Amino acid sequence: MGVTRREFLVISGAVGAGVALSSLGLDMGPVKAYADELKIKKMKTAKNNTSICPYCSVGCGLIVSTDPKSGKVINIEGDPDHPISEGSLCSKGSAVFQTTANNPHRLTKVLYRAPYSDKWEEKTWDWAITEIAKRAKATREATFVAKNAKGQVVNRNEGIAHIGSSNIDNDECWALNGLMRSLGVVYIDHQARI
Repeated sequence: MGVTRREFLVISGAVGAGVALSSLGLDMGPVKAYADELKIKKMKTAKNNTSICPYCSVGCGLIVSTDPKSGKVINIEGDPDHPISEGSLCSKGSAVFQTTANNPHRLTKVLYRAPYSDKWEEKTWDWAITEIAKRAKATREATFVAKNAKGQVVNRNEGIAHIGSSNIDNDECWALNGLMRSLGVVYIDHQARI
């Protein structure tokens, strides 16, 4: 049997790799993954409910732990039994606890700063909603285009743009998109990571 130099090197390399792997004790059988113990198991008195992350359409599972006495959210983490995410969350899903009422930096009142002012004023929600509606109506009336240069009916609003974000879920995105289209807005975009 004539073995060429190239064939000898290939056979030697394969045998050497096999010996090296077997001496390292590598088991090529199925591997079982072990995760850290969930924080909720450490909180014996917490009431746990499952939920879904609101940030994008993936729908990762969450376990929301609440204090049974006060009802406040204590902890939010990934649900290892969820079929989609299996307990893993992206950076936004991991930080969803910050959007709860327990965040001391979360704004709970309307703050308004008038043009050229250096101070913020507290306003009511009724004032804010009315003011937003007035300004949207004025902008729409000032920038609405009924017909283009060719005389074709286009009925579009070129003075307002809308960009969606991952802070809204799919249903809210659909409703906002419908609202923007009813206003004639044509500059509509959605960026799930802002």
